[in-house]
Amino acid sequence: MTDRHVPAWHNPVFIPGPTNMPEALRKAVDMPTMDHRSAAFPAILHPTLKMVRQVLGSETAEVFLFAGTGTLGWETAISNTLSPGDRVLACENGMFSRKWIDMCRRHGLEVEEIRVPWGEAIPAERMAEALAADRGHAIRAVLATHNETATGVRSDIAAIRAALDATGHPALLMVDGVSSIASMPFEMDGWGVDVAVTGSQKGFMLPAGLAVVGFSPKALALVEEARLPRTYYDIRDMRGAYPSGGYPYTPPLGLINGLKTACEMLLEEGLDNVFARHHRIAEGVRRAVRAWGLPLCAASPEIASDTVTAIRTLEGFDANRIVARAAEVYHVAFGAGLGDVAGRVFRIGHLGMMSEVMALSGLATAEMVMADLGLPITLGAGVAAAQDYWRRTLPEALRMAA
Repeated sequence: MTDRHVPAWHNPVFIPGPTNMPEALRKAVDMPTMDHRSAAFPAILHPTLKMVRQVLGSETAEVFLFAGTGTLGWETAISNTLSPGDRVLACENGMFSRKWIDMCRRHGLEVEEIRVPWGEAIPAERMAEALAADRGHAIRAVLATHNETATGVRSDIAAIRAALDATGHPALLMVDGVSSIASMPFEMDGWGVDVAVTGSQKGFMLPAGLAVVGFSPKALALVEEARLPRTYYDIRDMRGAYPSGGYPYTPPLGLINGLKTACEMLLEEGLDNVFARHHRIAEGVRRAVRAWGLPLCAASPEIASDTVTAIRTLEGFDANRIVARAAEVYHVAFGAGLGDVAGRVFRIGHLGMMSEVMALSGLATAEMVMADLGLPITLGAGVAAAQDYWRRTLPEALRMAA
């Protein structure tokens, strides 16, 4: 043991989830036991459902909260709307899109799969071709990962909806928004999303443990005819219990109370301001990466994520060494590469409770680590690039105060 370093919990994390937690949310989650059958629970549940709907960008969706993570949200989406043997159209462009596809196959669904190299976005034109070729409308659902957390790539969900509309295809549009919702623009109604999936541990800045799922009226209309097995995540039980303020089983009350407070914080900041903050921080990080002379995993700048930046390292260099040394020596957590990019990228998460000042500490640490490992990094180069961008792009209110 050594005391020459501060404890790890003094430092922010730079993984793409779970994210750093504001003290107000830590306190909101830490609540005494209460009777969830009492009148006190609806006072927490109903405002939370209403505010989550706002964050999803919907006026008509019904929101369901399950004890679980985004993965359970995927299962909720397919099991409540599809039947064994149904065909779905999906694109694999990273680890999490791959996992959702694998889940569909395990449930006995037929997957028509489009594959692109990891680092590319979902090709809307190829999705359109597949939909146009499906003249008999055998495809029952289109699955899309809005923000591929493994590669730091954002896909254009509006373009996928346009492909569905242009071909007159009736398939549901299901979207994994786990690392985008509450951090990046998400328009459930505007994009015609039928099922939106997210979790508590990313943009909502809470511990892992809540799957948050929004169903459009179109998706809700299919629930009775769906024949995939479901019990715990059967939204019919939720729909029956919610109006009276009930819950079909014991709710994760502290997390739901935390979600209520998180939504209040997001809406008080203003969703447009939340999205602008994330974009601004992300752009500063990207400029730092360019100053290091390293490429992004994202194939082009316009598809780069505003919540996580995946950085490719030099050919032959194991990127896991950066993650390991940061943790062991500086007590700072970065994200490791996953799946096809394992050992080839490291990831900087910059979502949720994140500011420019916090991000600077992560960039400075990454520079120290890379210099320690002998990479050709000039200390301060990336930090200076980010500082220059952030100073020049101060929000107008701060400029006026100065």
